[in-house]
Amino acid sequence: MDDDRPIAPKPSPVLAPADLDRLSVDEIDARIGLLQEEIARLERAKAAKIASRDAAHSVFKF
Repeated sequence: MDDDRPIAPKPSPVLAPADLDRLSVDEIDARIGLLQEEIARLERAKAAKIASRDAAHSVFKF
């Protein structure tokens, strides 16, 4: 069976893994803060895409 759908690329890592043993507590806290901000940004983008998709579905729903 032929599947013409494009293969979605895997998400790229936001931050490369770091040697956490070398980080101070403050550096770990800063890294956690950055990751939490990125998670919040991703959640907002996801919510916007879901809302857009749902709006499109409601327009074409018979």
